[in-house]
Amino acid sequence: MLVLSRKKNQGIMLGDDIKIAVLEIKDDIVKIGIEAPRCVTILRSELYQAVREENTTAVASDGNVVELLKDFFAGQGKKG
Repeated sequence: MLVLSRKKNQGIMLGDDIKIAVLEIKDDIVKIGIEAPRCVTILRSELYQAVREENTTAVASDGNVVELLKDFFAGQGKKG
């Protein structure tokens, strides 16, 4: 991990098109601004983790649905 120190109104460039700026420092809270292309997804780390966990749960649920549908349609074929 690269660690950089920045003061208020200083920034960091990521590549040519992403700029991170320190906007405000108050007590133990740092307010940052991010300029990036619209195609770049930007999430707070705790939100990213929550989305990731939700996606993992959804994938597991989808597997159960697929099995239920297979069983359902297998049973339909036997009745006719």
